[in-house]
Amino acid sequence: MLQRRYDNITQSLFDRAQTLGIETGLDRLERQEPQCAFGQLGSCCRMCYMGPCRIDPFGNGSQRGVCGATVDTIVCRNLLREEVGGAASHAGHARHVMLTFKKMLEGRAPGYKITDREKLMEVARGLGIETEGRSDEEIALEVADKALEDFTRQDDGILNWMRLRAPEKAIKKWEKLGILVSNAHNEIEEAMHRTSMGNDADPVNLLLGALRIGLVDGYAGLHIATDFQDIMFGTPRVRKIEASPGVLEPNMVNIAMHGHNPLLSEKILERAGRLSDEARAQGAEGINVVGVCCTGNELTMRHNVPMAAHNLQSELLLLTGAVDAMVVDVQCIWPGSQRIAECFHTKVITTEPFVKIPGATHIAFEPEEADQKAELIVKEAIEAFTRRKGRDVFIPEGKTTALVGFSVEAIIDVLKKINPEDPLMPVIDNIKSGNIFGAVGFAGCPSIKLRHTGMTEKMVREMLKNNILVVTTGCTAHICAQAGFMNTDATEKYCGEGLKAVLSALGDAAGLGAPLPPVWHMGSCVDNSRIASLLGALADRLGVDVSDLPVAGSAPELVQEKAISIGTWLLALGLLVHIAPHPRIMGSPVAVKVLTEGLRDLTGGRAYVELDPQKASEGIIEHIRERRKALGI
Repeated sequence: MLQRRYDNITQSLFDRAQTLGIETGLDRLERQEPQCAFGQLGSCCRMCYMGPCRIDPFGNGSQRGVCGATVDTIVCRNLLREEVGGAASHAGHARHVMLTFKKMLEGRAPGYKITDREKLMEVARGLGIETEGRSDEEIALEVADKALEDFTRQDDGILNWMRLRAPEKAIKKWEKLGILVSNAHNEIEEAMHRTSMGNDADPVNLLLGALRIGLVDGYAGLHIATDFQDIMFGTPRVRKIEASPGVLEPNMVNIAMHGHNPLLSEKILERAGRLSDEARAQGAEGINVVGVCCTGNELTMRHNVPMAAHNLQSELLLLTGAVDAMVVDVQCIWPGSQRIAECFHTKVITTEPFVKIPGATHIAFEPEEADQKAELIVKEAIEAFTRRKGRDVFIPEGKTTALVGFSVEAIIDVLKKINPEDPLMPVIDNIKSGNIFGAVGFAGCPSIKLRHTGMTEKMVREMLKNNILVVTTGCTAHICAQAGFMNTDATEKYCGEGLKAVLSALGDAAGLGAPLPPVWHMGSCVDNSRIASLLGALADRLGVDVSDLPVAGSAPELVQEKAISIGTWLLALGLLVHIAPHPRIMGSPVAVKVLTEGLRDLTGGRAYVELDPQKASEGIIEHIRERRKALGI
């Protein structure tokens, strides 16, 4: 069996599990190995009950499914269905937030409010909504209706949020390819239909369908979610926080918020503040809310909530015996967490009707009763603490500090202090000079299969050494925070001289008295929208396509279907997208050729698969060098 050793904190929790005889994901992974090779190649089809069919990759056995589908058809259908799973997750998230926003305006969700009026007006103006002489509520209702249109319209128009947020050059490119979309739900429905038995068998057409679903994810999912969350809860600003499982407090009621949707976590945080006296009455020193996964990113960048754990660590956090309640909503929640919770006093509390775990406590959370339900959940955590009080806990030592909340607005505010009239110009000048050789966005989840390799950390170090700025979102942001890449000391420690000089100047301009960190935290997984907005603004300022910029994206520890749909959106925008491990396309020569080569002529994008962190870094740096040469810099 492959011996894996993880970073010290994660490994200490795995070791504790072994000592206590508690099963974790690592045990389950080892029992699965070797994992199904047909599944990894994407060459297994179970679209109908004449199968499942699988294609022999060596050409010795069956080369077509019972219906006659080739391996290229099978792989591309499977890929498109993965995309649907990812896009549905983000579109569902966005729709939930948007509908709650509308209920708030109609007086049916009184626990919420408009927090960022400036962001509301920016979105409204971008959508062509008249703002003069109208109340905020009237404007906001029209904004909500525009978002709802992106899930309901039946004409040939394009998504309102695509018009609002996509670069004009990209829209023209997508129009030529015939992949513009007008309704998120229609696209998801059509993709499921076309991949069922007896429909689309053309692998190239299926891959174009995958690009369409990528656009659904990017605009009806990520951008809508980010915009409405900023309006409701505030656009993030740079702030200092702590990270690692060590942020748990032994003598406090610890509530771990896990999932993605801030509609829940914002209210839990609010109620926890109001119920601190009740916790003290039960012998606690107070209530400590910590963030896990993407809802942790949402809370940290708006409220300084500590970042306790990334996705892989989510069930391990319970091994501390210090978590009184893990409150979850949607996505990335490991069912195994409940089995670990049962070994302690911990309550796992599910809140969504379509996300339940056997044995967990379920408290339905609805926007109409947000305050009441949040209070009930916090009281459950306090009650659980009374059963833990006095028991030993195991909280790993070691916490890092990080600067988080680099929204586009926050970045522009810093740049305005250097050049108020043309804030992007300092960035452009430093790109031209080579002080900023390029930029790479790191996103996605930590994979239990790759975490022991330090894949993310090694690639980030290599980027910084070569004067490449790193921006990050999602659980990769947790990795970077725990690794110490998001504090000011990291600039001196890891950066090349050019990038170090730029970050020092920006830190001085921001009034920090120290450099900005070399890795910029831009939010949760839906906030990949912020990265695209920043790239779009740079491309527009330079008068080029996004695909011309010296930038790339990386999902260095691919886990989720969501990462596939985000990655495909970035391919549609024209980026190089590095992926590890390989997506389930390797069984199809057509899929491999189109995604790694053919897309260059269509969108400018290219998928790049490499599991060795040094080689992956070298490939990205070479791509950036080529883009710089093409721009004449």
